[in-house]
Amino acid sequence: MKRITAILATALLCLPFQAKEKDEIIKTGWNLGPLPVVGFDSDLGFQYGLCCDFFNYGDGTNYPQYNFKINVEASTYTKGSSVLRSYGDFKTLIPNGKLFYDVTYFNAPKFGFYGFNGLAAPYDKDKKLNGNADAKSGFNFMSRNQFRAIVSIQKQIAGPLNWAAGLAFYHTTLAGLGLEEYEGQTTLYDLYKLPDVGLIRENEKDGGNVTQLRAGLTYDTRDHDSDPSKGMNIEATLVYSPDIIDGNGYDNLGFTFMGSHFVPVISDKLTFAYRLLVQAKLWGEIPYYFTNNVNTMFFRKMYTEAIGGNASVRGLNRNGVLGDGFAMLNMELRWHAVDFQLINQNWSIVLNPFYDLGRTIQPYRYEQQKASPITGIWSGQADDMHYTAGLGVKIIMNHNMVLSIEGAKALLKNDGSGLWTNVGFNYLF
Repeated sequence: MKRITAILATALLCLPFQAKEKDEIIKTGWNLGPLPVVGFDSDLGFQYGLCCDFFNYGDGTNYPQYNFKINVEASTYTKGSSVLRSYGDFKTLIPNGKLFYDVTYFNAPKFGFYGFNGLAAPYDKDKKLNGNADAKSGFNFMSRNQFRAIVSIQKQIAGPLNWAAGLAFYHTTLAGLGLEEYEGQTTLYDLYKLPDVGLIRENEKDGGNVTQLRAGLTYDTRDHDSDPSKGMNIEATLVYSPDIIDGNGYDNLGFTFMGSHFVPVISDKLTFAYRLLVQAKLWGEIPYYFTNNVNTMFFRKMYTEAIGGNASVRGLNRNGVLGDGFAMLNMELRWHAVDFQLINQNWSIVLNPFYDLGRTIQPYRYEQQKASPITGIWSGQADDMHYTAGLGVKIIMNHNMVLSIEGAKALLKNDGSGLWTNVGFNYLF
């Protein structure tokens, strides 16, 4: 959901005149530069700001793999959200291993909240709680700010098998929807935290702190990191979250499995790619404001949220499905339609039709939701599968910088209306 740069747009315009005739250029040393951030996401609006990518390819021996990458960004969205972020991926700093870090601050005065357990929460896109038929509805929104700091390391065991470990810290601040245009409206967040409902408890309604200790295994046989055409990438992680700061009793242990497989159909020109993600709580209790987090060590997208939005089930309402545990499957074809060279860089245009699905596998406070005395808390049904379908276009430079343009449609009426669109960086997986 991030940026489309002037240089990438120029490359697209020049496409008809730049058919590839030469061998691929081997990149060495530094590739960097400040870039404008211009993007769009249906959930957040238009994005603008500045970012800078720093790539180092060393002597080019490992190209298209880079030795390390550092990114910094400051951007904001027309619907009010803003982001300050820096992340780094260092592939040669640790012998036969890598180091990843991410430090991000998210400000979201209008953050989606669609209740617990997917279809168990009623959805009415035209809800008008203030009685004014011409007013915008803020029923499914609240305010959320979050600071995130992650560091993860990976070290080879044998061949493509590695052990991995990491530390994570999240500070989340929550509030009701305070924007002037929604003044006087009651939101679903307001209803959930009413004392006689209690789905959102007093000690979590304003947010809190989460500290995580992560340990797991990874298995990676991909031919490229950002633009793979074959191989597998698997991450299996145990995550322990001791409630050592707030002391509200939200200690928990969870497990996350994320596996991607890239199957060549026609050489490296057409690839069938799919990803299975399963996350489950093993014991303890998760504060509600952390039920949407995917506990992965190495990020592909800026947001690590499920289910709904550009990082999970594309086309479904962002954070539309919350539970103690969830599963999703993403499937797509990736067709390298055109390869060409421009400004001494290697470029590709890729089309990727996709189909996504997901659901909760462990409900969150479901019996309490079902028994609520307030009308509009429970829909009368349990959660089921959610489906979306769409099409993407990728503009890829040197197999590493991937501009993504995607559109998708939710196939169930309760999961969103209209066409979801996103302009950002990277494949989903």
